[in-house]
Amino acid sequence: MTKVAVVGAGLIGRSWAIVFARAGFEVSLWDPAPGAAEAALGFISERLPELAAAGLLSDQPETVLARISAASSLAEAVASAVHVQENGPERVTDKAEIFALLDRLAGPETVLASSTSGIPASAFTGNLAGRARCLVAHPVNPPYLVPVVELCPAPWTDAEVLARTRALMQQAGQVPATVNREIPGFVLNRLQVALVSEAFRLVNDGVISQEDLDATVKHGLGLRWSFMGPFETIDLNAPGGLADYCARYGALYNQIQEEMKPIAVTQELATALDATRRAVLPREKIPERTAWRDKRLMALAAHKRTQPD
Repeated sequence: MTKVAVVGAGLIGRSWAIVFARAGFEVSLWDPAPGAAEAALGFISERLPELAAAGLLSDQPETVLARISAASSLAEAVASAVHVQENGPERVTDKAEIFALLDRLAGPETVLASSTSGIPASAFTGNLAGRARCLVAHPVNPPYLVPVVELCPAPWTDAEVLARTRALMQQAGQVPATVNREIPGFVLNRLQVALVSEAFRLVNDGVISQEDLDATVKHGLGLRWSFMGPFETIDLNAPGGLADYCARYGALYNQIQEEMKPIAVTQELATALDATRRAVLPREKIPERTAWRDKRLMALAAHKRTQPD
């Protein structure tokens, strides 16, 4: 089996282990914290039967689990791996330190990818001898249920490394999206920021309640967006397609954008919005609701598997 190393066994790392093992890869999981990799195996063993019940595994759970092992050292984890997926803390200094180790320990042909949500690869790979094999492969939480992964190279990333990573992600059942140049937050988070910032503004200005805003997205925009992107959505929303849509609604877009001034996410704003959420969902109930979310995502992923693209 093709070997992949997963470095960091937290929420994203253990999720990546499921992604790669489910697709038939051998996965070596390592974390610097004692016992973290073993704990991740326990989490994975609990998730795999759920995925099987939802029709999201091609093999038996025990077969998939057997493909994952906890490495005793970073050197052991990356030995003979074709790809390393790093999932460490979101700090440039930490990324620089772990990538320096990876560049020294991994074979010269091994691709080194980071799961960072917003730090460009150029910020922590510039001084490495093997910097041409480094890039960002940013997943969505949890990646074993939400398949898109943003591939963002540094200015010095080899084009063949990007192509290899794209092919590997497709082989793993993910949906790679290439970000052509480094930009803060990449693409997915920038889209999310645009929507969430306007949601903050509308609720803060008293235009709508949190509950009704969430309903607007999950029972409105979200239904179409679960199987179409924004360009295809507007292309189908006017008889003459995208150009016709822009002719009809372009002036309204321009007016709305003039009104959409940046809103500062202050502690005061966060506290006020959080108080409303906590009245609906007490903090201690968040894990329970997260499990509910994942079950819903499993059902949606299973449904989408049966539908034409």
